Amino acid sequence: MAKFRFVHNNINVLDLDKSMAFYKKALGLDEVRRITPEDGSFIIVYLSDGTEGGHQLELTWLRDWERPYNLGDNEFHLAFRTDNYEQAHKLHEEMGCICYENPGMGIYFINDPDGYWLEVLPTR
Repeated sequence: MAKFRFVHNNINVLDLDKSMAFYKKALGLDEVRRITPEDGSFIIVYLSDGTEGGHQLELTWLRDWERPYNLGDNEFHLAFRTDNYEQAHKLHEEMGCICYENPGMGIYFINDPDGYWLEVLPTR
């Protein structure tokens, strides 16, 4: 049987620069690759946490898209584990991007500029 491994998740973003700045500041993700066609109709940027062979986040910007994305019931999210939960929580609190907390489970969620939910988990 063929083997598979996760490579990336894609989300579409309205303002690429704003999204990239958010993901850098909030989660420490850096651009590792970019695809830009000659006609400029879209830009795809891959972000990484710097771990070798790690999962990447693909941000897709579409030149002709001008309205916020419809996230439906937003019943999906990406999760990130941090080695310093308290420091991360403080940063996200200062950024004003915490959208939901569950102290009983020891987790919280932040919103990116397009409204996507991102779960923050402590290292256990």
